[in-house]
Amino acid sequence: MRMPAPEEVVVTSWHIACDGDDAAGLGHPRVWLAISPEIGFVDCGYCDRRFIIDPAHAAGGH
Repeated sequence: MRMPAPEEVVVTSWHIACDGDDAAGLGHPRVWLAISPEIGFVDCGYCDRRFIIDPAHAAGGH
C-alpha cells in the first residue's frame, strides 16, 4: 500500500522543477519532473512532494 505524499502541490505546467524546501533547510538538487497525462501527478524522488496537474488551467498539452 502506498503512503500519502507528505505535501501536495497543484501546478499548471506538465513539466516542473523541484529543489526541496529551502525555507526549512531541507533542500535537494534541482530535478525536472514530467507529469503523465494518464496519471495526473508525479512524485519527487528526493522529498516525496506530489505535484498534481490542474487540467482546467494547464498550460499547453503534454
